[in-house]
Amino acid sequence: MRNLILSAALVAASAFGMTAQAAEPVAGKEYIELSKQVPVAVPGKIEVVELFWYGCPHCYHFEPVINPWIDKLPADVNFKRVPAMFGGPWDAHGQMFLTLEAMGVEHNVHAAVFDAIQNQRKRLTSPDEMADFLATQGVDKDKFLATFNSFAIKGQVQQAKELAKKYEITGVPAVVVNGKYRFDLGTAGGPEGVLNVADQLIAKERAAK
Repeated sequence: MRNLILSAALVAASAFGMTAQAAEPVAGKEYIELSKQVPVAVPGKIEVVELFWYGCPHCYHFEPVINPWIDKLPADVNFKRVPAMFGGPWDAHGQMFLTLEAMGVEHNVHAAVFDAIQNQRKRLTSPDEMADFLATQGVDKDKFLATFNSFAIKGQVQQAKELAKKYEITGVPAVVVNGKYRFDLGTAGGPEGVLNVADQLIAKERAAK
């Protein structure tokens, strides 16, 4: 089912092309209003959340598009990634991401993990396999394993799963603005469309303050 959702998103993205939509996005078309607003992580800032999975090729190809955009976000916007976890390798990869984030090294190895899974065909689904690969990227193996298996990370895994439920996501990549609006490649019309919708919804939330 997840593959069907992702394939549908890719087909929609191809149909609409890679150009951003100029018109103001419409609720129920380019984005969905969540049934209940989800609290943001940093009160007072406009939050943008990207839900992703390391095993998702669409998420991987979205990286070169969204990363330059993230770098240029204004100070009143807080961006964060949340791993989507639907079981199996989704959960393993999500726990790895949260571990690396807790260790403060995620930004150093994020691209390498994506490349290993997408291009080198590494599974990285067991803690030891993860640790061995990450050691080649300068991450302390013992510290990684201790953190991965910690009570704190297991708590973060549950929090991430709860967030995904509250965001009502069914596939990735998906973006949520300020805990209110959710959209993806299919609804927004491709990667550039996603950024256009995000920009306009950020402006909408800023104007509403």
